[in-house]
Amino acid sequence: MAGAGSTVTPLVRAARPEDVPLVLSMFRELAVYEQFEDQLEATEGRLADALFGAHPSAEALIAELDDEAVGYAVFFHTFSSFLALPGVWLEDLFVRPEHRRAGVGRALLAAVAARVPSGGRMEWAALDWNELALGFYASLGATRMDEWVTHRLVGEPLTGLAAEASPPGDRAGA
Repeated sequence: MAGAGSTVTPLVRAARPEDVPLVLSMFRELAVYEQFEDQLEATEGRLADALFGAHPSAEALIAELDDEAVGYAVFFHTFSSFLALPGVWLEDLFVRPEHRRAGVGRALLAAVAARVPSGGRMEWAALDWNELALGFYASLGATRMDEWVTHRLVGEPLTGLAAEASPPGDRAGA
């Protein structure tokens, strides 16, 4: 098992239809961690339709270490009226606790950042009590927007993070 201080490089890949049960199981893990398990209403059918249906509304990436799924990111495309450019909203970023601080979260974020059109922005929210996540996002250069605890990567921090992403199927940098 690779965890904190690991030298194993995470593989970040697009989720496939057969990954729906796995992604849903990690949704449950995130819901428990965030103390929102009573609000989880996702089903395999709804998730499969959202990710792989006729009109997908989101995309998912899975991080693996030694062929073990250790985290995921779910995101969807947005539009900024102020920039007049598309962007990405990161809905979920989750790394299983035993694999945190091993570069998995950064690899997932880099892979999502690489999908943001040039000049666009990536935004997300984090719970105000999640100091581990808030510190991690600040270390990337994200701007904390206190009224929503929303974070944004724009310009060089986004470009720099996106540059860390490996081509799909290759090992992403930690």
